[in-house]
Amino acid sequence: MWTPWRGPAAMPCPVALLFLLLASGAEAFRICAFNAQRLTLTKVAREDVMDTLVRILARCDIMVLQEVVDSSSSAISLLLRELNRCDDSGPYSSLSSPLLGRSTYMEKYVYIYRSHRTQVLESYVYSDQDDLFAREPFVAQFTLPSKVLPSVVLVPLHTTPKAVEKELNALYDVFLDVSQRWQSEDMILLGDFNADCASLTKKRLGELVLRTETGFHWAIADGEDTTVRASTHCTYDRIVLHGERCQGLLRTAYAFDFPRSFRLTEEQALNISDHYPVEVELSRAAPGVLPLSLVGLLLPLMLLPLLPLQLGSMA
Repeated sequence: MWTPWRGPAAMPCPVALLFLLLASGAEAFRICAFNAQRLTLTKVAREDVMDTLVRILARCDIMVLQEVVDSSSSAISLLLRELNRCDDSGPYSSLSSPLLGRSTYMEKYVYIYRSHRTQVLESYVYSDQDDLFAREPFVAQFTLPSKVLPSVVLVPLHTTPKAVEKELNALYDVFLDVSQRWQSEDMILLGDFNADCASLTKKRLGELVLRTETGFHWAIADGEDTTVRASTHCTYDRIVLHGERCQGLLRTAYAFDFPRSFRLTEEQALNISDHYPVEVELSRAAPGVLPLSLVGLLLPLMLLPLLPLQLGSMA
């Protein structure tokens, strides 16, 4: 009597294998923005601060730091040295804007990125001829490890609380400028927008050009707290995606509650910043699309259980 062949006991389930391969084919690429609150050499030289900053940065393939106020660049050099020494998922490199501001108080935007996973293609400081921004965006285009989206443009902005609405509406002009300059609409606008609570009412938020124009997806949801203090609950920090390919690769978006993850008290966390980092994860492939290399590997395994049926019908 013919008995169906059941194969080796350890033979993987084809369906389970399919899910595993789908997951491996869609490895995430994480892009983050963090208001590091007056980042100076004195601040990063503190061991507890350095340890936490390294752990935060090591989560991200690209991190955009804001409120870097170190004119000598020594703070970033020290931070990079420790990051490359302590974390083996690097190496990491940095790209810094010049000091930006209207008075004696100046800030930098600093990109810190894993240089084996991404590279800077181009960058420029937006020409703010009408002086609409306290700190004009430092725009950069990065490569991505994705055939669906080989590169993406990042546009960081740290608004001043006194002119949030004006600056966020002007950010649409930056989008148009980048689109024309680089012929790309796959873009991520990100940073401490101060886009909530006393700085921007919900009514004014809904009237922003970036809200009324189609094509912009506000990935950090209204109502998500991006602040460390228990006494505040504001969605100041935002990430906005534009472009079908860019939005199609979006997996998750959230504020990273580092005090909870690292078991810090509020007082300890405030030594780092009064903001949470905000993050998006992009897939390397569009959802449900399996790379051809994996299809070639998977197909024989999917057909293997059918062989006993073929043999049985021939017996």
